Amino acid sequence: MASRRDNKGRVLNKGEYQRANGMYEYKYKELDGTSQSVYSWRLNQTDKAPQGKNSEFCLRELKQQIERDRRDGINSAEARKMTLNAFFDNYIESKVGLKQSTRTNYKYMYKKYVSKTLGLKKISDIKYSDILKFYNSLIVELGFKPNSMEIIHTILHPIFTVAVRDDYVRTNPTDNAMKEIKKAHNWEKAKRHALTEKQQSAFMTFMHEHEQYKNWIPLFKVLLGTGCRVGEIIGLRWEDCDFENNLISINHNLIYRQQDSGRCEHHITTPKTKSGIRTIPMLKEVKNALLEEYKKQEQSGFNNTVIDGYSGFVFKNRFGNVFLPHSINRVISRIITSHNEIETEIAKTENRDPELLPHFSVHNLRHTFCTRFCENETNIKVIQEIMGHADITTTMDIYNEATLDKKKESFANLEGKIKLS
Repeated sequence: MASRRDNKGRVLNKGEYQRANGMYEYKYKELDGTSQSVYSWRLNQTDKAPQGKNSEFCLRELKQQIERDRRDGINSAEARKMTLNAFFDNYIESKVGLKQSTRTNYKYMYKKYVSKTLGLKKISDIKYSDILKFYNSLIVELGFKPNSMEIIHTILHPIFTVAVRDDYVRTNPTDNAMKEIKKAHNWEKAKRHALTEKQQSAFMTFMHEHEQYKNWIPLFKVLLGTGCRVGEIIGLRWEDCDFENNLISINHNLIYRQQDSGRCEHHITTPKTKSGIRTIPMLKEVKNALLEEYKKQEQSGFNNTVIDGYSGFVFKNRFGNVFLPHSINRVISRIITSHNEIETEIAKTENRDPELLPHFSVHNLRHTFCTRFCENETNIKVIQEIMGHADITTTMDIYNEATLDKKKESFANLEGKIKLS
């Protein structure tokens, strides 16, 4: 039987054909028994595609990929049809245990930053180099910072993990991608620093001395006196405060995020881990701040907002609604700016260096409470439970940093007291 040849006289192997228009075809049986074909304008790597035509892989490269896929149990035809977008849709719907707030955030981030670029590619075509290129484009072109990049990576990595397990791809192309990105951009996780006792005092004193900020005092006292997350405090209800036993129950979070509809909405969510549900003893100053807020609202009216069936929220803004986290950060920024401007002027008249407040966010107040707690408590497990840290290493990191200055102070007191000569 005469061998089949192409229009250049070259012998075509089993399953290889050349069509009338010059394109090459390889016919094969998929693992499920279905007949499939792949095409290329080039038979070998050294061939040039006809003018105006393009083939990234020659036919025999495609054939090798298919044979390798067959050995590894991968359905090449299915993998070639499935885009990352299609796989994401299947993946996100299958994650039944995902919290609704997390699901909404993932869908929003994916749709905005992935779906129109990397998402259009076939999942089997996405390589490690494609992931690096995509990540770098988010950083260079869109100005992504580490936290935003971590969210994108947290979305993509498990998608490809499932793709590997479902035999669509051989390896996960996102493996170690963030590690390389962090190294390339000299990214280290930004360390949050607590306010010093002096800075904390200056911050609170400034509010007491300036009329426009006095109404914020109860909120900041509770934030600084409990170490709670901002969502836990703006979502705190009067029924969560046990004034008889001086306890505060932390059992939910108030979030404000963009929804599938594109609108930003308030929603109640449960803590991410069991450690987030906890009871915090009520410090005397915190109790007084809460009671002061209650008395004030007896005159001005209580917060009547209802969110997902939750009502009776402790704190309210000037419109009688719950707070937005960014509005709290805005007022912190205003207080810092006002304080520093006044302090600079006073320091000039007194011929000294000004003692300025550093710029910080509401989350630094949680870190500040934890630092004060660590400075006065040696039981790490107690600190972890009060803070609601799921991982004790988080507590240990803060504890070690918080107690370093105390250790230095202790050693300074030893100078001359230990006879070394």
